Amino acid sequence: MRRPILILLVIVFLTGLTVYEWDQQTAAVTTSEQKPKIGFPAPAFSLTGLDKKTYQVNGPRERPVLINFWASWCGPCKLEAPDLQKLSQKYQGKVDFYAINSTSNDNLDDALAFVESFKLTFPIPLDPTGEVTDLYQVNAFPTTYLIDRQGVIRQKIIGTIDPKELDEELTELLSK
Repeated sequence: MRRPILILLVIVFLTGLTVYEWDQQTAAVTTSEQKPKIGFPAPAFSLTGLDKKTYQVNGPRERPVLINFWASWCGPCKLEAPDLQKLSQKYQGKVDFYAINSTSNDNLDDALAFVESFKLTFPIPLDPTGEVTDLYQVNAFPTTYLIDRQGVIRQKIIGTIDPKELDEELTELLSK
């Protein structure tokens, strides 16, 4: 009688161990697939914007998205803000523009003044904890990611980019 119970316990233990290891491997694959690198799925996030709406990136989407990480004290961010505003109007309804304020590296009042000063009309998600900024491995401002409809990163731009070149990149992004 003891032997069948012992065998049953060993089987249950081994089954549990197998399920646990499979679950750990699946989690590792999911994490490694979400690298902020060209050709990989964009890491998922959800942030609240200045307008109190929720903005997210999480896999396939209706339109490609431009994600721009910025801070109000950043000189190059000030230089590119008018160009981003113009391009967001040109691609309105075709490309989503998210200008993520790295609020953990900024002051909210200064960020609000920046948005008002440049009359930015596209969504401004806030990253108060720096979690998304860290997730996307942003080490310099501005940093811009172009993500296609399938949720895959197609371009990473560190620093400013010539508006004509960015326009060409967005046109190419729409063709994918």
